Amino acid sequence: MITIAVTGHMDLAPEATGPVREALRALLTGLAGDDLAGDGLAGRSCLARGADCLFAEEVLALGGRLSAIIPSRDYRAAVVGPEDADRFDALRAAAAEVTVLPYERAGTEAYEAANRLLLQGAQRLVAVWDGSAPTGRGGGTADTVAEARAAGLAVDVVWPTGARRTGALR
Repeated sequence: MITIAVTGHMDLAPEATGPVREALRALLTGLAGDDLAGDGLAGRSCLARGADCLFAEEVLALGGRLSAIIPSRDYRAAVVGPEDADRFDALRAAAAEVTVLPYERAGTEAYEAANRLLLQGAQRLVAVWDGSAPTGRGGGTADTVAEARAAGLAVDVVWPTGARRTGALR
């Protein structure tokens, strides 16, 4: 079984969803290779909107095992918007394993801890990332990519032609 973690932008433009999903499917299929017929694919995600959810959906569509890492006890109430709640709940329910970190409130400390746990024991990190620099807030996509690379973890960047961000979270 190959374990792949994900990090990525939450503010993907609506028209980027299709190309990103297709790129994720192709990458995951290629990485899993023969494992899709054998032990399979294990994906780890924090189930944040955007890249995390697209990745989780593709792992499940390929028959993989999803592990959800929830950064804090209040994550759903504090971070998941009403428009994303049904999707978050469905993915959480479909996960073979759900780990809720012991932080009361969502924030930088919780996100950084979640990202560290995401990378532990993973063979690869998939980053749906436009290559932008860290924001300085900690726990973001660029920070997670840097942490993975520093640990010697293979990083696959997914940013297909036509992908863009809305800038809503920058």
